[in-house]
Amino acid sequence: MEIPQASLPEIYRIYLDHPTVVIDSRKATAGCLFFALRGSTDGNRYAASALRAGAAYAVVDDASVVEAGDGRYLLVADSLATLQALAKRHRDDFRMPVLAITGSNGKTTTKELITAVMSRQYRVHATPGNYNNHIGLPLTILSMPQGTELLVLEMGANHVGEIAQLCEIGRPTHGIVTNIGEAHLEGFGGKAGIIKGKGELYDFLGLTGGVAFVNTDEDHLVDMAARVKRVIPYLTSEQPSPLVPGLEIKTVAVHPRVEVVFLSSGEPFPAVTQLSGRHNLQNIKSAIAVGKYFKVPGSAIAEALAAYQPANHRSQWLTHRSVDFYWDAYNANPSSVLAALDAFASSHSANDSVVVLGEMLELGVDSQAAHRRVVLRAGQVARIVLLVGEEMKPVALELGRPHFADVRALAEWFWAQDWSGKKIFVKGSRGNKLEGLLA
Repeated sequence: MEIPQASLPEIYRIYLDHPTVVIDSRKATAGCLFFALRGSTDGNRYAASALRAGAAYAVVDDASVVEAGDGRYLLVADSLATLQALAKRHRDDFRMPVLAITGSNGKTTTKELITAVMSRQYRVHATPGNYNNHIGLPLTILSMPQGTELLVLEMGANHVGEIAQLCEIGRPTHGIVTNIGEAHLEGFGGKAGIIKGKGELYDFLGLTGGVAFVNTDEDHLVDMAARVKRVIPYLTSEQPSPLVPGLEIKTVAVHPRVEVVFLSSGEPFPAVTQLSGRHNLQNIKSAIAVGKYFKVPGSAIAEALAAYQPANHRSQWLTHRSVDFYWDAYNANPSSVLAALDAFASSHSANDSVVVLGEMLELGVDSQAAHRRVVLRAGQVARIVLLVGEEMKPVALELGRPHFADVRALAEWFWAQDWSGKKIFVKGSRGNKLEGLLA
C-alpha cells in the first residue's frame, strides 16, 4: 500500500502547533517536530526513537520506516529540502529586518557584536553558535521567538552557490560581507571564486532592493556591492564628521584592546572593548555601523561593545594550569592566522611568546605554500613555534620546527614543560580540536 506524502502546507500547520524542531533524536522532547536528515548517519533510522521520546511528529523520507496506521509519521520526498522549504515559508510570514552576515573571517564575532549592540534596543534573534549552513540557517529561522524585531543570520559557505541558496531561504533585507580572505580555497577554486561566492549576498540585496553595509577599508567590497543601490558605507577616519556620507569611526588603539570613537547625533562616544587586534577593529566597526543605522543610542552602542566578552575559543584570553593562553582556535585560514599573529606580536615580545599552530584545512593546491607563509610569520612572533597536524608536517621538517601528529601528542609533550612567564598563542582549524590541549 502506497503511503501518501505530506504537503508543505500540512507540515506548516503542524509546525505552528509544534514549533520546536529537532534533528537529533537524542534531543527530542515532548511535543517537538523531528526531522530525519541523512548525513553520516541516516536520521530515518531514529524516527521511532524520537517519537518514543515524545516527539509529536517525525518527518521522514524513507517509507520503509513508517509504521502502518501511525499518523505521527510525515512522509516527504526529501527531509532536508522540506526543512529548508518550511523555514522559507515561516520567514515569508514576517516583515521585520533580516540582517545576513557572511565573509571569509570574523563572521561569528561580527554577529555576536551586532547582536549585543542591537539587543540594547530591540528583541533580536541570531544564529546560535555557528549554525550558519544549509541546515543551521533553517533551524535558526524556525526557532525564532514570537515578537522578534530583528533576525540576524550568519551565512557560511565553502562553494559558489551556497550563499545564494541561503539567501533564498532567509531572504535578507540587509547584509554585510566582513572581508575577502583565503578561507575554503579548495572549495571555491581560488580568490575569484571566493569573491563570487561571498558576493552572492550583495547580488541578492541588489535584486531585492535590500541594504548593504560596506566597510570601505576592506579590499574588494566596494566593487562587489556595485549592483546594490542602497549602500551604507563605513570607514575609519582621524576626524569623524557628521557631514561625511559614510559612517566614520576613529581608531584610538588596537592593542592591547581595541578603542574607538564614533559620532552619534553629532556627539562623540568612546568605546573601549575587550577585543584586540586590527582584525577585530573591523568587526567592531560593523557593529557600530549597524547600530547607528538602526538608531541605537550612542551610549548603548558603547556600553554593549565594552561589555562584550569573546568566548567559544575565539580571540579570548584564558588561564589553564597557571599558563596564560591567547586562544583563537575555533577556525583558521591564512589571512585570519596572519591577522591574529600580527595582533599578538604588537603587545608581546618574541622571547616571552610561544605559538601553537594547527593545520589549516580546505586550502587545496595552495596548502603547502600557505602553511609555510604562516609558519614563517610565526617564527618572527615567537622563538618557540609548535606545529600540529598532517598539513604542517612538510613545513615543520623544512624549517626545523617541532611537529605533533595530533593534539593528544602535543598535550603530552606540552604539559611536561615549564611555561613560566610565557604567553601561549593558539590557533588552528576546527578539525584540529586544539581544545584538547586544555583537558
